[in-house]
Amino acid sequence: MADILPFHQKRASTADREPEPLWRDVLGQSLRAAREEQGGRLVDVAERAGISPQYLSEIERGRKEPSSEMIAAVTGALGVDLADLLVGIAGSVRRRHGTGLAVGRRPAGPVLMAA
Repeated sequence: MADILPFHQKRASTADREPEPLWRDVLGQSLRAAREEQGGRLVDVAERAGISPQYLSEIERGRKEPSSEMIAAVTGALGVDLADLLVGIAGSVRRRHGTGLAVGRRPAGPVLMAA
């Protein structure tokens, strides 16, 4: 017969953790950091991306949820690889919450061990 051994994973209680960041907030912070790291002006990046400076500002401040086309236009204007941007965002979220889980993985449940 098999014994069921519970897998206990230490988790912070919901009250102890800060809320999950919104995608648009982390995306905006990452895009602004990339622009500022390059010394780029908002108006110049917006022009290269084909969007208004106001809209780019709203994206960077997390006020707008840009379409994939807008994200591609802005990353193209910045010369930033989309995959690198996404990896950076994922790392930022993980560091913020101290989680090491890979995307798409769930915490393990009970483990079945043969006797």
